[in-house]
Amino acid sequence: MIHQTTNWLMNVVELIATKRDGGRLEPEQIKNVVDGFSGEGVPDYQMAALAMAIWFNGMDHEEVVALTRSMLHSGKVFSWQGINRRVVDKHSTGGIGDKVSIVLAPLLAAAGFAVPMISGRGLGATGGTLDKLESIPGFQVDMSMEQIRRQVEETGCVIASAGPEIAPADRRMYALRDVTATVASVPLITASILSKKLAEGLDALVLDVKFGSGAFMKSRESARELAVSLVDVASELGLTASALLTDMNQPLGRMVGNSCEVNESLDVLKGKGPDDLRELTIELAFEVVRMAGEKDEATGEKDEATSRARIASLLDGGEAMECFERMVAAQGGRLSGPLPCAPVQPLLADRDGWIAITDAEQMGWAVIDMGGGRKSLEDPLDHSTGLEILVRVGDQVEKGQPLVNVFCRTAQFATIERRLRSAIPIVDEPVAALPLIGDRIRPDSC
Repeated sequence: MIHQTTNWLMNVVELIATKRDGGRLEPEQIKNVVDGFSGEGVPDYQMAALAMAIWFNGMDHEEVVALTRSMLHSGKVFSWQGINRRVVDKHSTGGIGDKVSIVLAPLLAAAGFAVPMISGRGLGATGGTLDKLESIPGFQVDMSMEQIRRQVEETGCVIASAGPEIAPADRRMYALRDVTATVASVPLITASILSKKLAEGLDALVLDVKFGSGAFMKSRESARELAVSLVDVASELGLTASALLTDMNQPLGRMVGNSCEVNESLDVLKGKGPDDLRELTIELAFEVVRMAGEKDEATGEKDEATSRARIASLLDGGEAMECFERMVAAQGGRLSGPLPCAPVQPLLADRDGWIAITDAEQMGWAVIDMGGGRKSLEDPLDHSTGLEILVRVGDQVEKGQPLVNVFCRTAQFATIERRLRSAIPIVDEPVAALPLIGDRIRPDSC
């Protein structure tokens, strides 16, 4: 055992030195170190050093493909034999007020797809889909692979956590990246995201890669680099994928928080809700339909307007809402109307002017300050807290006009007010509105 451990350490030290000096790792070397890490033959401190070397020097396309493949095969992969639907999913890199998954999974199920959506919890200032759904009484997110498969077969969709059988190497690697400040590495992000999505056994994947103050990638350029990497590597590994670059310099929709975001999602599922949330949901669904190769029955050709209209009709006609209700019931949830929120405290404009580029990240931290997110892993959540953002970038406002409705306890409001005023600057000159979708990244455009 001592001899085996010594060999592992020597091999990993060699890999660290190679990558530190800008050298290239071979697929077999990457596979061996991931296998060793999964089997606990490679200690955390050595893997952390390799992650740091990758963070500094990057990886080329073949290295990222090899890393993703090795992390994928560290666990099990879903088999959908016998399910006569195309299996699809969406992944978002996360943003303030991003509740698209709650609407999109049942919408795609209503459109005839199978959707085994593996989601996560809050990360940094951004809320997590699982935390939001757990504000529904009784809703369960921890499910075995067999339970997920059975529910997809019966209801068309599921939103659940990644269990220990799915890409376990990523679970361990992510914990190391979080404590060694190596999260912001495009190769490591790509392998982390795709190892889990490939484990779902998908036919198609749409990616929502966000940029701006409320996103993980702050610049459009860095978001595009990540989107290209994701689409390229997915394609190399046999998964059809495309990505949208979307603006996160202001929250998506109006609501930020847990219960209040579920309530807003219910509005969209009923054919209502804010225009930007509805638009992005429809566009992501359209990308899935496009990748699935659906064609107009009359002409035999793809018709974008017809596809979008059909998707919108599933929201307006209630079919998507019916799928959501079946999913909630299957996962133990009890939904009998809007979820309760904390008392409302309005934040008023202190001057006339125009709403400038906002600091959406600070809005996320405001919700965490109110107990709606975690500062440490063990923190309980107050699902009732949150924000209703009443203005958008470019809006003209008058002194005394409500800017935000804050769902909080009275004693918290003074602290939250200071953070929100710095997050929503009012300026003297008009400001242009922000386009929601910045670009589309498809395999033929990378």
